[in-house]
Amino acid sequence: MRWQNLFDDLESQLESELGAEEVDLLAEEERLRLGRLTLRDRVRAVHADAPASPLVLTLRGPERVSITVAAIGRDWIAGELDAGALRSAIVPLAAVSTLDPVGGQLAASLRLDPAPEPPTALSARLGLAFVLRDLCRRRAPVEIGVGGERWHGTIDRVGRDHLDLAEHAPGEPRRTASVSRIRIVAFAALDLVRF
Repeated sequence: MRWQNLFDDLESQLESELGAEEVDLLAEEERLRLGRLTLRDRVRAVHADAPASPLVLTLRGPERVSITVAAIGRDWIAGELDAGALRSAIVPLAAVSTLDPVGGQLAASLRLDPAPEPPTALSARLGLAFVLRDLCRRRAPVEIGVGGERWHGTIDRVGRDHLDLAEHAPGEPRRTASVSRIRIVAFAALDLVRF
C-alpha cells in the first residue's frame, strides 16, 4: 500500500512539473511574439479589429490627434482627423510618441501576429515620400506640423528624405507673388501633414 502511495505521489509530481514546463514554454513564446511587434503592427491590428474606431495619438510636437485610419503605409498612417478645416492627414509613424488606446483597442493591438501582409496590400509597400509626391503632383494646399509649429503652403518638390514647402497664406493658391518663403523640411522632423 505504501509503495502505491509513493508511486502515485511521484506520478503527480512529474505531471505537475511537465505542466509547469509547458506553461513556461507558452509564456516564453508569447514574450517572443510580443517582442517582435512593431507600432505599425499594433496600429494595423486595432484598425483590423474596428476600422471605424478613431485612434488617439500623441505626436512628438506635442500635439494630440484623433484619426480614423484609412490607410497604413510602410512608415505612415493616413486618415481623417476629428477636428479642423483640413481634416485629411498623413502621420509619419516616426512622429508618434504614444498610441493612447481606448476601450478594447489595447487588447486588439496585441492580437495580430506580425506576419507579413498579403502582396496585394500596395499601401503597405509605399513609403512616406511616395504619398507626399502625390500631394505635390496634385498641388494640394497643406499644413505641415513640425515641432509644435505649423506652416501652410504647397509642396513644390519631394526628395528621398525631405520636401520643399512653398509657404503662403491658407486658402490662397500657390503663386510666385504669394509665396513668402521656401522651406526645406526633413521627413525626420515631420509630425503631421494636413490637407
